[in-house]
Amino acid sequence: MDESPNVVQPDRAPGAPARFAGPVLIAFWVCSVVHLVAVLTEPGLLDPVSKALLMPLLALWVLARRGPGIIVAALLASAAGDIALEIDGMFVPGMGFFAVAHVCYITFFVRERPAFRKAPRAGHLAEAGSGAEVGSGAQVAAEGEVGSAGETASGAAGPGSARGRRPGAPWAAVAVYGVVWLVLVTLLWPRLGALQIPVAAYSLVLTTTAITSSWYGVRAGLGGGLFLLSDTLIALGIADLDIPYIGFLIMSTYIVGQYLLASAIVRRTRVTTGV
Repeated sequence: MDESPNVVQPDRAPGAPARFAGPVLIAFWVCSVVHLVAVLTEPGLLDPVSKALLMPLLALWVLARRGPGIIVAALLASAAGDIALEIDGMFVPGMGFFAVAHVCYITFFVRERPAFRKAPRAGHLAEAGSGAEVGSGAQVAAEGEVGSAGETASGAAGPGSARGRRPGAPWAAVAVYGVVWLVLVTLLWPRLGALQIPVAAYSLVLTTTAITSSWYGVRAGLGGGLFLLSDTLIALGIADLDIPYIGFLIMSTYIVGQYLLASAIVRRTRVTTGV
């Protein structure tokens, strides 16, 4: 999936040597497979240990690829949440750690690709002139675009896109995910007991990650959607709804969702910075 380059990446974390990125990513996927097998076979300590290694490995990969520090923070907060959820009585603190991770993601997506920024008017492109000034006009168009899946910076500067993104498109994600959140909370509310308020609040933050990630592109949007699905499955388990292989489904969607979020951001960072 090709992602359009982003304009600003102000807080890239100092990266480990790029040559380590490949081996670290391989280690992440090997650990993921080991963990998913452990979820199915329940071989004692292998399950929690492999789970605790997942997000630190992904965070190390983001560092090696010189990704934004705030995404490294999101992954490390997720790792803390993974560990907390393995400890009895730490479910609510675990949700708190994941809430921090989601706040990091939301902050990044809103800051780097705001959905409601106005696109440049056609007149602005015409005023860009010709010759050396054309490049400047293209940059203005790229910076003024409101990102979405399949939209590119070059397209934003082209004559066919002078009007920019349709104003209602960002709100479509808000409407769809808002309905999903409302339906799930309504259905699960009677079954959640003392966790009603914490789960409802956390799920709202989680849903916001899904919404804002969809503004960033297809890959990130899919990652945010899978993260939402994973935690929805956890909520269904809390509500004592019987779903076959729920543990495997929770962790597989979580792993892939986190990778898609991180890789979407890293890919665009590399296109922008040339690293």
